[in-house]
Amino acid sequence: MRNSAIFLFLFLVLGSCKNSSKPLDSMTTYDTPLYQEPHRPQYHFTPKEKWMNDPNGLVYYKGLYHLFYQYYPEDIVWGPMHWGHATSTDLLHWEHKPIALFPDQHGYIFSGSAVVDFENTSGLGTIENPAMVAIFTYHLMEGEKAGKTDYQTQGIAYSLDGGDSWEMYQENPVIGNPGIKDFRDPKVFWNEKTNAWTMLLVAGDHLQIWGSENLIDWNKQSEFGKNQGAHGGVWECPDLFSFTDETSGAEKWVLFISINPGAPNGGSGTQYFVGDFDGKTFTSDQEEDQWVDWGTDNYAGVTYNHTPDGARLFIGWMSNWLYAQNTPTERWRSAMTLPRTLSLKDIEGVPTLFSTPAPVWDNIGKDQKGKDVSVPAGQSIVTYSEDLNQSKIDFVWDGSAMSFSFVNQKQELLSVHLDPENQQMSIDRSASGLVDFQEDFKNIQIGPIGDLPNTEISVSIFLDQSSIEVFLNGGQKVMTAQFFNTNPYNQLKIENKGTEKAVFKGLKITPIHSIWGQD
Repeated sequence: MRNSAIFLFLFLVLGSCKNSSKPLDSMTTYDTPLYQEPHRPQYHFTPKEKWMNDPNGLVYYKGLYHLFYQYYPEDIVWGPMHWGHATSTDLLHWEHKPIALFPDQHGYIFSGSAVVDFENTSGLGTIENPAMVAIFTYHLMEGEKAGKTDYQTQGIAYSLDGGDSWEMYQENPVIGNPGIKDFRDPKVFWNEKTNAWTMLLVAGDHLQIWGSENLIDWNKQSEFGKNQGAHGGVWECPDLFSFTDETSGAEKWVLFISINPGAPNGGSGTQYFVGDFDGKTFTSDQEEDQWVDWGTDNYAGVTYNHTPDGARLFIGWMSNWLYAQNTPTERWRSAMTLPRTLSLKDIEGVPTLFSTPAPVWDNIGKDQKGKDVSVPAGQSIVTYSEDLNQSKIDFVWDGSAMSFSFVNQKQELLSVHLDPENQQMSIDRSASGLVDFQEDFKNIQIGPIGDLPNTEISVSIFLDQSSIEVFLNGGQKVMTAQFFNTNPYNQLKIENKGTEKAVFKGLKITPIHSIWGQD
């Protein structure tokens, strides 16, 4: 959730946005049919119209995956924040729902989380009909405008009909502000160690951990991170969860902290820490900064509460505050990443986070037979596909130096480079199409690959109109980036930059159909 100091003019112009926002189906008329606009992703979640940023309140309940998100229904730039809402049965197809939470007298509705209070600890529902409880940050713009530091507080709302309608808790806020300028983004989960609720809050440059018996009365328990991790910008959007080693049975905890600015390729990014959690205090002896995604466009991601099989499912906002408000779209702005399954694996004695597309994607291209492609040293081959701009590309990389480029009839070029000598991969979108809307957008993105195997490395690349997601070795290394080509990419150029013949096994391009109907 964005520090909104640079957006004060929105308050002056637009004022407080109560429940009077226009419904989703009564907005500006456009010539292009909905979901057929230039650059519109076809299998990633996007709002019907207007501005979207952080995913919020990711929760599974009664067969539905709920996706709430930061939403401004009046414009395609940041404004008075609401919670938009969508649901899915499979994390692929989404149904748009009415706006869930609106600003009120306590402020805009910034980022947060949601839980189902199955034991009715809050008294807001019953055992038979437990409340879905949203926990979020209020941002009082009048307080910020007046130069105060206590304008962010924590509130709750609840739903008794599975998230279709919401009531604000009458005694909000449930946590006041102790005088911290950036005090926000509560992530709440049921803590089996304490048999109570735990809340993570970011407080400027560090994390605070709070506890509650009832989701209403909270007490601060510990802090983490003042002298650990990346500190190039404000900490945001925390998350904390555990994995159990299948061999040793040892439990390890992973903490997510988004930071803006200060990411390795500029602007926004999400770092992670591996450590221990005793129920009230998180500790980590990690020395090097670790990142969930080395690309520029995966920010503020968090994981689902109450998944049916305990899977750790993640969604991020596929943008970057460097240019999020300037990307060349007109009807809507921003998309979410593919939903991803997270795991923790030991790589040469180092616990390492893996991130791979959610299981719904396992069958995409499964029955399609790939072909082995040989490329002589220093040469390249080109294959053509009209489906390239909306596809999944799979192959096994032999560890040689190579580039994998997408080209269109205008010779716009998007390239993925794998460079074992310098132990890095990169995404170059400097000539990919529309790039001049912000000066940093052209920069080449670089991520390390030194801990990958030397050969036989699986590669999966997802292209969706204006986004690319690259997964190496089952998600050990991931890069996500936006691009804005002016014609579909229809050529795939594979270049061998090594001194020996390279063989790319099982190469296949799988078209992916749109998930959006004509609504």
